[in-house]
Amino acid sequence: MPSGLVALAVGGFGIGLTEFLIAGLLPQVAASFAVSEAAAGRLISGYALSVAVGAIALTAATARLPRKHVLVGLVVLFVLGNLLSAIAPSYPVMLLGRIVAALCHGSFFGIGSLVARGMVAPERASRAVAVMFAGLTVANVLGVPFGALVGERWGWRAAFWAVTVIGLLALAGIVAFVPSRAGRTPPTVPTGVRAQFGAFRSGQVWLTLVATALGYGGMFGAFSYIAYTFTEVGGFSSAAVPWLLMVYGVGLVVGNLIGGRAADQDRDRALILALAGLTFTLAAFGLLASSATASVVLAFLMGAFGFAGVPGLITRVTDYAHGAALAAGANVSASNLGNALGAWAGGLAITAGLGYTAPLYVGAGIVLISVLVMTVAAHRARSAGRRARAAAVRR
Repeated sequence: MPSGLVALAVGGFGIGLTEFLIAGLLPQVAASFAVSEAAAGRLISGYALSVAVGAIALTAATARLPRKHVLVGLVVLFVLGNLLSAIAPSYPVMLLGRIVAALCHGSFFGIGSLVARGMVAPERASRAVAVMFAGLTVANVLGVPFGALVGERWGWRAAFWAVTVIGLLALAGIVAFVPSRAGRTPPTVPTGVRAQFGAFRSGQVWLTLVATALGYGGMFGAFSYIAYTFTEVGGFSSAAVPWLLMVYGVGLVVGNLIGGRAADQDRDRALILALAGLTFTLAAFGLLASSATASVVLAFLMGAFGFAGVPGLITRVTDYAHGAALAAGANVSASNLGNALGAWAGGLAITAGLGYTAPLYVGAGIVLISVLVMTVAAHRARSAGRRARAAAVRR
């Protein structure tokens, strides 16, 4: 495994920690700055909004620059944002630090995925992306308990100091181990803003982005309320929820790695199977949520199928966009848009009095649409391939 991939994974781990650890620190942060729970919660929602904006804006603005240099700049931005959060004297400064750190999130994973696949042979592209995203999936497992543990022992600021150090390690690793050739934009790849947006003329790009948004949206719509499902339906104690979420997180790690390997074999088939598996898992979870044993197994499968499609979706959208970095950033924005859609739809179902299993069924329905979209995309890709081969024969 190239050392540069490990460096990218460390960067992904740090960025993932920044996103997730705040959930375990909100009570301390709110008390420290004497703000309400709702105001403290904006440290999460503000981060998510900044991710969606930064993924498009920064990627478009840096498209002409060498990708390795852009990654270095993004990690510097990440370090500065977390440093600002660690030393923040007031709530507005803390929020600013969160926004600064979030701006690099989408662009790092979008551009980083292109750099990662540039370090390996083309037939291993999805596996390389999966290695980079392994850092994010591990952070999903450890983020909330890490923040809660460090915050309880040394205070919430210590958690942000720790993430700042991780960012510096990732920065050193990227500078030392990511080869410049992997970060060099190929001459065939569009770099101008107009040319970057031209990549969105491809119907396959749009179908993949829609599949991404719906796949993420269905899973996140269920995950957003999963603690209520565990406690109110499954009968688990609130103390057991963090451990159950870690089971889900382990599923993310496993699914990401298996999905990357499967996508390198037959990408469209792997994506359809992953999304179909997630649909079935969410529906089964809704039916069996009252069983403790089934809940544990299905939480793992929910994570595994939920992230199995991530490497393939990223390589698919960038392939059909001819390597345009903006398409990779748009994929991250699509996933965040899907997260917001799913959480909103799941909340509507609960508000309508349908119970705490309703978000699972809503999520299954959303992902089912994603299966249909991906099936159409795969069929069109096969048809286009047959036409291209027939035209080549005639010539």
